[in-house]
Amino acid sequence: MISMKNKSLVSIDDYTREEQLKILDLAEGFEKKPVQDILKGFVVATLFFEPSTRTRLSFESAASRLGAQVIGFSEASTSSVSKGESLNDTILTVSKYADIIVMRHPREGSARYASEVSPVPVINAGDGANQHPTQTLLDMYSIRKTQGTLNNLQVAFVGDLKYGRTVHSLTFALCNFNATFHLVSPEDLKLPSYVKQKIKDNKLEYYQYTDMNEVIPKADILYMTRIQKERFSDPIEYERVKNAYILRNEMLQDAKNTMRVLHPLPRVNEIETDVDHNAKAYYFDQAQNGVYVRQALLASILGVI
Repeated sequence: MISMKNKSLVSIDDYTREEQLKILDLAEGFEKKPVQDILKGFVVATLFFEPSTRTRLSFESAASRLGAQVIGFSEASTSSVSKGESLNDTILTVSKYADIIVMRHPREGSARYASEVSPVPVINAGDGANQHPTQTLLDMYSIRKTQGTLNNLQVAFVGDLKYGRTVHSLTFALCNFNATFHLVSPEDLKLPSYVKQKIKDNKLEYYQYTDMNEVIPKADILYMTRIQKERFSDPIEYERVKNAYILRNEMLQDAKNTMRVLHPLPRVNEIETDVDHNAKAYYFDQAQNGVYVRQALLASILGVI
């Protein structure tokens, strides 16, 4: 039996294909029975150094529904970081209070550093434009649930592929399942070369586009992303690309019946609200799936299942 007790999750590649599938299988059980007391007596610390709604609240919901206590902060200004405390000292201190740490931080590599200094396991809830592995797992769960499989799918990513950590992590994961990637972005926001190299190393195919309409009929999954204003140092550059892709309901007419639209949220204006009522829209269900996947992660890492 696969044991993931005390195993931090910083990059999706920290977990093998089999471990990823174990989390998805466990999440199915939590979807059927989300309220249990298996984490009673455990303390989960959520350290969010930058804003979050879905990730933070779904982790706190997951922990609470399993009986754990939750401590932490939702922005750095409410912590001792505002007084100059180092990340090292914050992690070492919080590890004395909690059994597991869930951390979001704007600096790439911060989660890996935290996992190396912390005596308790660390879950990366997003480190800058680098990785977001728990989002990846809930995306995988959503894909498997809607498509019946993770294998041999046509996956289209649209929008900010340069800074979109959800896209980076999900691409890494789907390389284990023989996906074909369709990459739609402005020229300045293309998928980074190191992520494309991962696709090549797995002898898989990817295609790059600037027109979203080209990929909609081909896709099993249409993964929309927000152009992230907070990742741009130049406001003029952001203004130039912010409305590059907007999905409207009529654009889905030629899509496969089984195709589903995913989005890690928050949405700004890249999906019109008229899409929400289309059967192909799955992004709010996708967000709900995050609770079950994060329940599976917490329970596995804390060793109760």
